[in-house]
Amino acid sequence: MGCGALAVFLWCGVSARDLAFFAAYLGAGVLIPGTLLWRALTGGGRSLAEELAAGLALGYAVEVLAYIPARAVGAPLLVLAAPVAVLCAFTCVPRLRRHWWTRHATGRHSSGAFPSGRHPSGPPASGPHSSEPPVSGRHSSGRVGRRRQAAGSVAGRRRGQGGGPGARERVPGWCAWVLAGIVAYLVGWSALFLYRVPVPAAYVDMPYHLALVGEAKHHFPLTVPSVLGEKLSYHWFVYAEMAATSWVTGIEPLTLVYRLSTLPMAAATVVLVAAIGRRLGGRWSAGVAAAGVAYFVFGPELFLFGPEQLEDVSFPTRSMFTVWASPTQTFGALLFAPVVLLLVGEFGRRWAALAVLLPVLAGAKATYLPMLLAALLLVLAVRALPVRAGDRRGAGRTAGGVVWKVVWKVVGRWWRGPWAGAAAWAVVCLVFAQVVLFGQGAQGTVVAPFATMRGLWARVAGLSDPAVVPVWAAAVLTGGQLFCLACVWGGVAGLGRRVLQPAVLLVAGVGLAGIGASVLLGHPADSQLYFLEAARPYLSIAAVCGVLAASRLPWARLAGLVGAGAAAALVAGLLSTLVPDPAGFPGGRLGLVVAPYAVLAVAAVLVWRRGHVLAVVAVLAGYAVPTSVREVAGHVLPDGERRERLVPPGARAAGRWLRDHSAPGDVVATDLHCLHDGWQVCDSRHFWVSGFSERRMLVEGWAYAESTLARAGLFAGSYLAVPFADQKRLAANDVVFRAPTAENVRRLADEYGVTWLFTGMNPRLEEFARLRFRNATTSIYQIP
Repeated sequence: MGCGALAVFLWCGVSARDLAFFAAYLGAGVLIPGTLLWRALTGGGRSLAEELAAGLALGYAVEVLAYIPARAVGAPLLVLAAPVAVLCAFTCVPRLRRHWWTRHATGRHSSGAFPSGRHPSGPPASGPHSSEPPVSGRHSSGRVGRRRQAAGSVAGRRRGQGGGPGARERVPGWCAWVLAGIVAYLVGWSALFLYRVPVPAAYVDMPYHLALVGEAKHHFPLTVPSVLGEKLSYHWFVYAEMAATSWVTGIEPLTLVYRLSTLPMAAATVVLVAAIGRRLGGRWSAGVAAAGVAYFVFGPELFLFGPEQLEDVSFPTRSMFTVWASPTQTFGALLFAPVVLLLVGEFGRRWAALAVLLPVLAGAKATYLPMLLAALLLVLAVRALPVRAGDRRGAGRTAGGVVWKVVWKVVGRWWRGPWAGAAAWAVVCLVFAQVVLFGQGAQGTVVAPFATMRGLWARVAGLSDPAVVPVWAAAVLTGGQLFCLACVWGGVAGLGRRVLQPAVLLVAGVGLAGIGASVLLGHPADSQLYFLEAARPYLSIAAVCGVLAASRLPWARLAGLVGAGAAAALVAGLLSTLVPDPAGFPGGRLGLVVAPYAVLAVAAVLVWRRGHVLAVVAVLAGYAVPTSVREVAGHVLPDGERRERLVPPGARAAGRWLRDHSAPGDVVATDLHCLHDGWQVCDSRHFWVSGFSERRMLVEGWAYAESTLARAGLFAGSYLAVPFADQKRLAANDVVFRAPTAENVRRLADEYGVTWLFTGMNPRLEEFARLRFRNATTSIYQIP
């Protein structure tokens, strides 16, 4: 897999020098130190693949924590002190030296869905990963239960099944190949849609990511590089990681952002999702299935063949294909996975690793800590519910004594396991992130139930104001979305009583929190859907565990039900073409959209009434098959669309010249603010000047600034049309380029500290500033 990725990068223009330096630093500076620390701080994982993936995440976290103070004191290369210290300590200290190597069992792995070897239809499993006795309470506190549990664990280890803490195992060969295939798919998709795409025609947000890497490389604390002095209320730790890599290796930030950095993060995330699935499912096939569902199963879209005006109706179930389009999401997903692994796994030690991972997770992606905290609170609430009848004895004597005893029991249940401690630390990190990192900014996110469906229906129905969409209509559409989610993750219904186990409840709680946030929150750019994307792997794990826990059905019958569901979804899509006028359909366009989903839901309920969970799960999964096949194939088919060139020729060379001939603290003024010259409104997602030059701009693009998103309003039109917050500054900036005079040029220098002017062809500026660079599209002037 590694050789294939190297070949792809070479094919896409990455130099052999950059690949060698990147691989050397990633291995010696991040992966190896992180893996050694993971083994020392947690006692190690069950497999080498798990340890390496978790070690990479921990290594990234340590790198970020080392780079921030190093950048703050003006010595960014001090980031190397952390990996050097770790490697030296684990080489020189005898007690740490043993972590350089590890042995793995070679026996067969458990094929049961539970580590204890019970049949899936039996009582919930007990064991190290369940974190508490069986829900039924039998043998939960006596010697018999403990002896049976210990005997089962020892027997499992003797059989080479990896049944107890510290047990080692190898990843089965076929599982390793499947996981490698998922990563290869991500490489192929990235190569077609980013690596081979010319930089000027790449995804619109790529220059924004590049500008933030330049900001993290040269400044601390960070501000918005395209708006001078604007506080960066954004999760920026991934850009600090890329900046550290650039300092150490000498690789251009552009190569890291557009090519190299996010792929190792995505690959490690695939392995960790499979490792968590293996922990909860009891077998590696469960982990591989969870990874497959997370990346390749999508909710049904029944209007692929429908009327033209309804073709855009799709209930979002999100995908994991934001590897490079959203580096923050990719980095956050990687850091979140080992946190979940620590909480659900049978690690003898976990607190030191959690103490490192959670603060970095807080600054990596803002979606993850709230979801984790919600899931932990759910676990604590469920653990507080069971109170035995014996706790109420003596009620006739003193009610106060009974209440105290019950409270004591509840507190005791809370503090068994990692749940309360992890929740407390998550609260601390969340408060720190909101107050310090984000400056109490929300980046436009507000509480707005059904906002996603309001915006969707306004686009389909041609409404200018989504706020006029009735609440009942938005609720009906949200029901359609939840039905689509059930088609992907309906297996959760098979968990039964096992959902009460803390480890299973945690991953289910993360998924529930993600769904809830996507329904209850709103954002001008629909960024609330990142919560659903973040929850996708954990919903997939819970669904796979539910399928394994449900009673069995013959494979032939399951395949037939899946096929029947797929055929029903195709028929529902085709029948929509028979409706000549959507407005004449009962209920209008809304009725036409909801009707096929409602029919399929009724069919699923009829199957459910026959009394078998797996049968309805198979039918629901079948509904998702046509859309999933189309989406998976579409992501690796050559892109035949003509890409708009968002960056003019010569822009990169001009930005690089400015970077090489200016100081990091220099301020640049430009009249380039709008991405599309022909639009009626200014699309202010213009960031390539600050991105290529790695310099702070007086005013370039302001679309993602907190001062813009805070004024955007959820249903008040596009946030792209929101004007710049400081019109006085913008006027002082632009007048220099429209009508330059000695006075207004000097004003920029004196009031705002501007040193450079970056523009197109503007010969009038030569009277008041010194021309330093010119090519076919760009001129750069220096204010004397």
